[in-house]
Amino acid sequence: MSGKVKLKYHHLGIPTNEPREGEVYLKDYKVYYCGYENSDYGIEWMRYEKDCELPEIVKTRPHLAFEVDDIYEAIKGKKVIIEPNSPSEGVVVAFIEEDGMPIEFLQIG
Repeated sequence: MSGKVKLKYHHLGIPTNEPREGEVYLKDYKVYYCGYENSDYGIEWMRYEKDCELPEIVKTRPHLAFEVDDIYEAIKGKKVIIEPNSPSEGVVVAFIEEDGMPIEFLQIG
């Protein structure tokens, strides 16, 4: 990663097949998530519906997520597996693949 992009740890996303109390559903993505708000360490549980169209690597492997100031700068020259998009108001996310693992970038605000 170039010295230009400042990374701030945001969360660790862990895929699960088990429903969890407090899940939030993202209809457009066919995914449930929960836990981040209550975790001292930013652990977020992700549960995907069978017909979720996100890349298999995202649905089956944990991912690290970092907050960045400029998402387009963060993904420049990287293997982008999910293009920048807005799953909720005020947040833009994108995923890259790094050495076989998904990495998420979030631009908030």
